[in-house]
Amino acid sequence: MRRATMAGMMAGMAMLAGGASAAGLRHVPSPDWRDQVIYFVMIDRFDNADTRNDDQHAGEFDPADARRYSGGDLRGVTRRLDYIRGLGATAVWITPPVAHQWWNARANYGGYHGYWADDFSKIDPHFGTLADYRALADGLHARGMYLVQDVVVNHVADYFRYDVPTHDAAHGYVPVADPRGRTAPMQPPFDLNDPRRARDRAAGIYHWTPDIRDFADPVQEKTWQLAGLDDLNTENPAVRRALRASYGHWIRDVGVDAFRVDTAFYVPPAYFDDFLHADDPAAPGIMKVAASTGRNAFHVFGEGFGIDRAYGDTQARRIETYVRDASGRALMPGMINFPLYGTTLDVLARGRPTAELADRIERMMRLHSAPHLMPTFLDNHDVDRFLASGSDAALRQGLLMLMTLPGIPTIYYGTEQGFTRPRAAMFARGVESGGADHFDGQSPGYRYLRRVTALRRANRVFSRGMPRLLASTPVGPGALVYRMDADGATAIVALNTAEHPVLVDALDARLPTGAAWQPVFSIDGESPLPGLDASGRAMLVLPPRAGRVWKAQPGAAVVDPPAAPTLAAAQRNARGALGLSGTAAAGTRLQLVVDGDLSRAVAVTANTRGEWTATLATGELDEGVDHRVVAYAAAMRRASDAHVFRVQREWHPVAEVEDPAGDDRGPDGRYTYPADPGWGENHQLDLRRVQAFTSGGALKLAIGLNRLTRSWNPANGFDHVALTLYIDLPGREGLRTMPLQHAQLPVGLDWDARLRIGGWSNVLTTTDGADAAHEGRTMSPGAGLAVDEATSTLHVTIPAAALGHRPSLAGARLYVTTWDYDGGYRALAPVAGPHAFGGGTADGPRVMDAVLITLP
Repeated sequence: MRRATMAGMMAGMAMLAGGASAAGLRHVPSPDWRDQVIYFVMIDRFDNADTRNDDQHAGEFDPADARRYSGGDLRGVTRRLDYIRGLGATAVWITPPVAHQWWNARANYGGYHGYWADDFSKIDPHFGTLADYRALADGLHARGMYLVQDVVVNHVADYFRYDVPTHDAAHGYVPVADPRGRTAPMQPPFDLNDPRRARDRAAGIYHWTPDIRDFADPVQEKTWQLAGLDDLNTENPAVRRALRASYGHWIRDVGVDAFRVDTAFYVPPAYFDDFLHADDPAAPGIMKVAASTGRNAFHVFGEGFGIDRAYGDTQARRIETYVRDASGRALMPGMINFPLYGTTLDVLARGRPTAELADRIERMMRLHSAPHLMPTFLDNHDVDRFLASGSDAALRQGLLMLMTLPGIPTIYYGTEQGFTRPRAAMFARGVESGGADHFDGQSPGYRYLRRVTALRRANRVFSRGMPRLLASTPVGPGALVYRMDADGATAIVALNTAEHPVLVDALDARLPTGAAWQPVFSIDGESPLPGLDASGRAMLVLPPRAGRVWKAQPGAAVVDPPAAPTLAAAQRNARGALGLSGTAAAGTRLQLVVDGDLSRAVAVTANTRGEWTATLATGELDEGVDHRVVAYAAAMRRASDAHVFRVQREWHPVAEVEDPAGDDRGPDGRYTYPADPGWGENHQLDLRRVQAFTSGGALKLAIGLNRLTRSWNPANGFDHVALTLYIDLPGREGLRTMPLQHAQLPVGLDWDARLRIGGWSNVLTTTDGADAAHEGRTMSPGAGLAVDEATSTLHVTIPAAALGHRPSLAGARLYVTTWDYDGGYRALAPVAGPHAFGGGTADGPRVMDAVLITLP
């Protein structure tokens, strides 16, 4: 093993140029961060090059237990740099390497992630040594790459607690010892954490507060403990000085090129002016330290976990307050783009309308002062993997979108190998690895990621350009088309998020004289040249899940013939259908295309007089949105002007079930809620009523619960509960297994469609690929969700398309269950923990309450 380790280290240093010393590579000029692609690594889960540091003999190491250390280390990252560079990444972001608490008995969880610091100035022995860290920085710089370190300024590890707020810090203080017997961090002044001692209390290093209970309360958010972690008083000059000194050390002595700031929302924005720019000779601001090493564009980007609902920007505006204050003063150079992540997941993985993503991109450019410096991502260590709810085809579209929009694309380790578990190990002996290494440079995902990063790096119009949205649909999956312009370069990116071909008509693709569109990228197959009419409008037909890119190049544009059909009149008849008529050349075969969906187009032929008429059924179309229909002549690649219309569906109440209060106690009546007071007397998992409405093959549910809360600022408007709905359709054979819930459906039931909804999730799946450990293939379009907080009611709408376009849902049965979900269904144990349910065994059913409802 020692020989393998040394070989890996030698390989990691092989790129040192022409005999240059490692120290000579420690400090390199900052890059233009707009052009970078970041690869994000969780140290413990990436690669293990030195097994001697795996187990520190505190009961913290067990590669079979996802709560404990697996053994990854800094040397492991170093020996895989060529693998990372081969993807096209130019920077590596690592989780905090600093010394930290190894095990927290209160949380029943380990500190393998590195965010529970007890000494910000030292390397944790699990990860290696200072020399190992320097070797990583040197190896990156030798390859023309950069090092991003994750840092924490909000808190240290959990060494004390308060159960209730107090005005006397000494009253109610409870010390918390870790397995090594420590009750305080090792680093001064953070070791002054016992307010029962006058010196510690006077030092004021901490806020002496309990856990945050209401995340909407700004005082709690900024001064109370986050998940039991001791909250630093970042207004205290001593705290500020110690943090600046600690993190300046990593720039000077290791060669770190950028920081990602964890939990930035829990620190006042003004703090970062001091952190970055303090004029203190003993502990200067981070930007001053960086400049002294030749890094004049040291990047700092913060984490603000805020996801906006469709067409909203509350969280985006909040995120921007950490980049610019109200007076316009610069704070951090960037923040992670969580709102774009949330909408991307909704649209690409869950089948939401592409207009929601178009709106998010436009808001991003309008609201943020530096969108090109905001890291963008599809998943990370704090959320589900994209592939947990999205398909591989959707993942490829998401990666293409990240690489062609403003922002710094950030790839979470394992994405290129098709990972579905958030923190699975890449190395064979690590947790959830399946007993194999996952560094396959020839895997389909790796090769695709290499292609799409090469597209971005070869065309700066994508990293520096400004997007202009050209096409989207407010109805559901379909086309999303945008144009990128920068420094005289122009490109068009077209995605089809639907599982059927779509028509994009009247696309504004005008170019200057002497320029033409040329294909430069396609996810699969070729990218035919878009034909233009005389006014510069293009017509595109995009295959299912297509992703295509064209770039303006010198040449002659392809111009289609001028003749086009017309759609002259539209009139709704008594049955709600739409009567259409128009003109075209005699004998012309037309398709009446609604919302771009070519798979359900209605065929019609112009008569000898050049006229045509047709009736368009509208019974399955969504209500409350603008639909558009065109008459499309495929042979001519021409379409009529669009007719825009709306429909009003008739919903019929078909079933209602009242559920008793207080039966939220699990299958055997012994389950208890987690100990965290956020649950307490709220009983969010207690189902009270379910009402069902149908409109043809579409389903609407009104699900009443005991009380809805939103103390964690959830994107979907409620938290502390997740509902899983199983739909048994008549005439189809489904599954009884309830994925991930350690349970089976009641005898006689089997499911054909499954919906999981929570504060941050909305996932509709089929039985394809589903079993006890897998939720199945994601369906598109997804479910609509609305929250009535006043009546604690969730309104869920499942479109007919998701249920097979059935004329009726008579005979269908629904099984509605409650639990909670956070990257997986929350744990169940004999005794409840802060965020674990009690009263059962680890393999017991994850069902707190359930209701069965049958549609007559």
